[in-house]
Amino acid sequence: MNRGRARRTRGAAALVVAALVTLGSSGLASAGLASAGRGPPPTPVPPHGSLSPFPSVLATPDDHASTPDIMAPSAVLADLSSGRLMYAKAPDAPRPIASLTKVMTALLVLEAGDLDAEVTIPAAAVFRPHDYGASTTAGLEEGERLTVRDLLYAMMLGSANDAAVALAIHESGSTEAFVDAMNAKAEELGMDASRFLSPNGLDDRGRSTARDLVTLTRFAYDTPGFSRIVDTKRRTIPGPDETTRTIQNRNVLLWLYPGAIGAKTGYTAAAGYCLDAAATRSGRRRVAIVLGTPTDAFSDAAALLNYGFGAFESHTFVRLGEPLGQAAIRGGSIPVVAGGTIDGLVPKDAVAGARRSVRIAPSAAFPTAPGQAVGILRVTIPGLTVGTVPILADDLPTPTPVDDAPWWVRAADTIGRAVAEAVGGLMP
Repeated sequence: MNRGRARRTRGAAALVVAALVTLGSSGLASAGLASAGRGPPPTPVPPHGSLSPFPSVLATPDDHASTPDIMAPSAVLADLSSGRLMYAKAPDAPRPIASLTKVMTALLVLEAGDLDAEVTIPAAAVFRPHDYGASTTAGLEEGERLTVRDLLYAMMLGSANDAAVALAIHESGSTEAFVDAMNAKAEELGMDASRFLSPNGLDDRGRSTARDLVTLTRFAYDTPGFSRIVDTKRRTIPGPDETTRTIQNRNVLLWLYPGAIGAKTGYTAAAGYCLDAAATRSGRRRVAIVLGTPTDAFSDAAALLNYGFGAFESHTFVRLGEPLGQAAIRGGSIPVVAGGTIDGLVPKDAVAGARRSVRIAPSAAFPTAPGQAVGILRVTIPGLTVGTVPILADDLPTPTPVDDAPWWVRAADTIGRAVAEAVGGLMP
């Protein structure tokens, strides 16, 4: 079965099958974390889970070194540690992002601190069955008491929209004030194309981009507590009347993709299926952002992650202090070294095509001091500048006399003087 047909089959199954999360020892089906109608039900846990629109297998290309064909209208693959992009499809297109909004909500709550603080659920955080149609909730009841930590797990694993509202009101006094804090944080992080209008993303009026979400995800993973939450498959938290709620992570990659470590799923009718997916292998971390796919965001994300692990490698092209030979400056030639390290995350087949180019500053002339910048070294691969570093005079500044130097040094000196004089004549 081809990839498109497999997706259509899974989508059709989603229309007739629903999965429920159990509510503690009472054995009752929770109307909370189970979605009704259009939204996806909680993620099944193979091999014992119920059928759902989530895949039980991932449809990904066998060739991990080739650029994958991504169904989503907007997607990005990046190195989670450095932020370097490895794949981009409409990375700056503003889109509704559904529950990926909750990554920002979790970030602000984690930064605020006390996860053991007790939250009394306000009436504004109680969702009635018909609220927002397919809204996923934890079934919170007014006056119920849960810790900030429990609500974070409900929000990030089960995508509980009522938990997001309860946390927002607890932290800022109102959802409006919390949204202001979300937008202030986005501005601080340089997420210039993002605008939040709710703590849970149900509004569908907020917007972000795949590139901005990479920025947000990287910052979130650097925040203590975030990675532990989003890497959790199940969490039991208190329920009403001495029951418990078992919350299951909706991110099926935690079961199906080797090395998956989080981070968040999302769905609304307007946003489509969205996924913020992170994974690690052999110390390398990748993040794939998939926005607006009509069915299976998991396979798109897995294909991107495979590409990130299979087609790219980290390579050091120039090392700090590496000798670069002799540089011709006005007055002679001097030994020079690299003033920094150039390394890059590049396609494996591009390393052999790397090229170095040197530009000596027209103003460089004797006398030079050790460590003085006299030019720029640039490393490129086809279609990409990997990086630049200054070229520094080495610790041997004694010039080679021009009259005794080879003809190419004498020629370079003559050209250098002419250029320097011309540039100097243009200066005020």
